[in-house]
Amino acid sequence: MRILLPVNEQDLKTELSPSFGRALFYMVHETETNETTFIENMAATSPGGAGIKAAQSIVDLHADVVITPRCGENAADVLKAANIRLYQSISETALKNIEAFMNNTLAELTQINPGMHGHGG
Repeated sequence: MRILLPVNEQDLKTELSPSFGRALFYMVHETETNETTFIENMAATSPGGAGIKAAQSIVDLHADVVITPRCGENAADVLKAANIRLYQSISETALKNIEAFMNNTLAELTQINPGMHGHGG
């Protein structure tokens, strides 16, 4: 399974980025191999539509799960259309969020935000 988390530092002990679409990086964790890599979010500096662009790149990475503090409705629609499950992060490090997911203690992300819709940031 491929788990993806938005982060602003390339470190397992970093906290998650508060912004899904504007995170500087995405941490990709492979549960079968226990390998973790970091992918630069090319949408982070987009003047608009960062969430949708970021979501599409996550679809292209073949993620199965996204763990995030929040997600805008347009990005969520893209992820859900690709059958990527969304989970609400906890206020802990990226590594602790992965552990919580693996222990089945994270809740599904049900509160989807309206998003910025072209307002940048």
